[in-house]
Amino acid sequence: MKYFAVILAIALGVAVIVYGGHDDSPGAQLIGVLLIVGAVVLGVRMVRRSR
Repeated sequence: MKYFAVILAIALGVAVIVYGGHDDSPGAQLIGVLLIVGAVVLGVRMVRRSR
């Protein structure tokens, strides 16, 4: 269940990047990138702590 939230955040980040590209909004694309990076960092920390 913990990993589902990380996967969902990554998918939402990708959707925001695609929407920002379609809308020509660099701010939305940056928010999407930050969301993806944050989710990846959180996911790596969860995996490392579970060992």
